[in-house]
Amino acid sequence: MNKAALWEIWRYRELMYFFAWRDVKVRYKQAALGALWAVLQPLASMVVFTLFFGRLAKIPSDGLPYPLFAYVGLVLWTYFSAVITQAGQSLTTNANLVTKVYFPRVALPASSALSGLLDLVVSLVFVVVFMFYYGIYPSWPILLAPLFLVGMVLFTIGTSLLLAALTVWYRDFKYTVPLMVQLCLFVTPVIYPASFVPERYRPLLFLNPMAGFLEGFRTCLLTPRWPDPTLTTISLAVAVGVFVLGWAYFQRAERSFADVI
Repeated sequence: MNKAALWEIWRYRELMYFFAWRDVKVRYKQAALGALWAVLQPLASMVVFTLFFGRLAKIPSDGLPYPLFAYVGLVLWTYFSAVITQAGQSLTTNANLVTKVYFPRVALPASSALSGLLDLVVSLVFVVVFMFYYGIYPSWPILLAPLFLVGMVLFTIGTSLLLAALTVWYRDFKYTVPLMVQLCLFVTPVIYPASFVPERYRPLLFLNPMAGFLEGFRTCLLTPRWPDPTLTTISLAVAVGVFVLGWAYFQRAERSFADVI
């Protein structure tokens, strides 16, 4: 990550904020419930998963109320899946800007991650309401919860940069990404705890950073236990690696976006 690129992004920070605000306005334009849809989407999924996985399949939830357990996981997963789906197409859907106006192209996928934070914050407020309803109060481990959120955002941005650059060259990603998001939901401990996975397979599970971030955030927020430091380190290391890879590839491919898109 060279200093010149970082300085350029800082110079154009207001443009990135504009893109983020534009995404928010487009998302909720003429929507009567506005940002409440950020709560209703994971809430509706939670109801379905509670019925089929919590009640019928009897999937455990580490002693936590299954609706709260599933909702916390779905809130973080909804942020990740929505951002990478939108950011992956951010360059191709704004082809007129990319080909006619100069600005740091990284502002487009990064603004998707930024605008998604509004939905995440609104959803997390509702998590607090859920916690009080079930009589669950945070303990000292909650101090580490922001670490998992930061790691998730870092991983999301890195993945978004990779997908945005690849989609310019290979439009198949436009159709592949939504499919992969749906499949990855079931290999990430969103609707089941990591303890549900046989112990010998858990290191493989946590090579998926979202698994570590979901499990760690849920542990810090809803239990008095501290998260597993080994699994946390693995997830953070992979997230940083993906971010650096995404940044490097995006910077290298950026020069030819206007010609290819």
